Amino acid sequence: MKLKIKKLRENAVIPKRATKGSAGADISACLDEDVVIAPGEIKLIPTGLSASPDTNEAALLIYPRSGLSAKSGISLANCVGVIDSDYRGEIKVPLINHSSECFTVTNGMRIAQLVVSPVILPEIEIAENLDDTSRSSGGFGSTGI
Repeated sequence: MKLKIKKLRENAVIPKRATKGSAGADISACLDEDVVIAPGEIKLIPTGLSASPDTNEAALLIYPRSGLSAKSGISLANCVGVIDSDYRGEIKVPLINHSSECFTVTNGMRIAQLVVSPVILPEIEIAENLDDTSRSSGGFGSTGI
């Protein structure tokens, strides 16, 4: 599979894996000036990039960077971002500050990671009944702790 990346701005950084075994490629902020995220605040950070996978059976998933989350309390406001295979707009990352300190995002800072994942595109069928299972409609906590 190939993933085409387009720079929308000159100072955009092409995603890169930190190591050969990295599942995700780091995504960087593309900013004209620093962005300060206050405690509890959400800011949408541009990357200056758009992308095009060569198949519609893949999604681009945006995950938080572990180090930013663990050390600074910076994560994604939507937990995991999903970029559909047919989206060609700029990739933007909604960061939230879970810490009690202001956090400054600078141009070129690695703010998230991009993972390409296969997607199953089912044909939806309306049904009057579904198969019975041992769990049935048991919801949260129904299988114990």
